[in-house]
Amino acid sequence: MDQLLQFAKHSLESQPFSRLLGAEIEHIDGTDVAIRLPLRDELKQQHGFAHGGVLSYLADNALTFAGGMALGPAVLTAEFKINYVRPAVGTALVARAAVIHAGRSQAVCRCDVFARDAGSEKLVATAQGTISKVESLKRE
Repeated sequence: MDQLLQFAKHSLESQPFSRLLGAEIEHIDGTDVAIRLPLRDELKQQHGFAHGGVLSYLADNALTFAGGMALGPAVLTAEFKINYVRPAVGTALVARAAVIHAGRSQAVCRCDVFARDAGSEKLVATAQGTISKVESLKRE
């Protein structure tokens, strides 16, 4: 499992946008993944809640990592939807995702996003997406 964790951390750190936001792999075990993001003021909207785009980023990335565990590392998000449950306030966000069903070329995954504060968590969003295996990730 240590090798999977190192691969996942390297993959996340190779994403400039993930580095900009400060995301980190909190947990990965071959069946599910958790990505943590400290909630800074720069990631909030005008009412002091985490911006919806930040929640979407976390869900999208966690869904893709989950799909990649089932399909291999050459994957992209084909589609996803997100439902915002409540405003996200706290010190950090964590997205937990797992595969619902995987075939040869695509996986349907589910993700829940939580806001952490003072040792407790509250569900703030839930998402579902389709992750597709791709032949090549080379730029054309």
